[in-house]
Amino acid sequence: MIFEENINLIIAVGGGTCCDLAKAAGYTTNTDVILIPTLASNCAAWTPLSVFYDQAGNFVEYKVFPKSTYMVLVEPTIILNSPKDYLRAGIGDTLAKWYEADVLIRPLPEKSIPIQIAHYAAKLCKDQLITDGAAALLALENNQLTDAFVRVVETIILAGGMVGSYGDQYGRIAAAHSIHNGLTKVTETASTLHGDKVAYGILVQLVLEKRFDEITKLLPFYKSLSLPISLDELNIQKERLEEATQITATASTQAGESIHLIGEIHSSDVVEAMIELDQFVTQYSTI
Repeated sequence: MIFEENINLIIAVGGGTCCDLAKAAGYTTNTDVILIPTLASNCAAWTPLSVFYDQAGNFVEYKVFPKSTYMVLVEPTIILNSPKDYLRAGIGDTLAKWYEADVLIRPLPEKSIPIQIAHYAAKLCKDQLITDGAAALLALENNQLTDAFVRVVETIILAGGMVGSYGDQYGRIAAAHSIHNGLTKVTETASTLHGDKVAYGILVQLVLEKRFDEITKLLPFYKSLSLPISLDELNIQKERLEEATQITATASTQAGESIHLIGEIHSSDVVEAMIELDQFVTQYSTI
């Protein structure tokens, strides 16, 4: 049909799923794509890739395309009228840019200029979100177009997209997104947004890295934004904890998952890390 009608452009207006679908359609039909995001829940409008899920919401795969989107148009007042939960999730997803890029870039003996740009953009994401994240959520809640809100939207869509654009395999995903992928297999997390699962995945990755000092620094920020820090906050009750952690760990460590980019990680390591994280945040909450 697209060839019969001689369509020159695909224009998509919507959230991440809509943007990903349009990019995949554009690649398949060799058609330029213009994206107008209505949410700042991730960097889907910027990045030249699409993530695919099955009908039940389980992660299947992602595909990186050789060509970027022709044009991205961002109107902050549109996003100002989006649900607050999606902006919070976008902050969580974009915060992972630093932790996933840094763990991959830091060990490199030589860093090319594009890699250095990706590393800088990832650090900018973290710093800007921690500085303005809470204020941006408050602005959205009060429907006020503030500088902090615009900066956070730009950070999520633009700076977040730059990390992978310049860093490629060193700036896309590591353990945090693998944990997200594993969590999609747990039915209780079906209503939890992508960025919230990724935010939790950051903490699990930091446990795997034994960086509890960094977790301690992040927890006040997580709490101020209501980002999940425990299995309970992902709607996983105690009676299902053992099964849910095993499902997540098995799926997140299967062959080809990005968690293996940080080292040789087994499902037992992830189970242990998730349980250890729960214990750590429980102790933190009692202090």
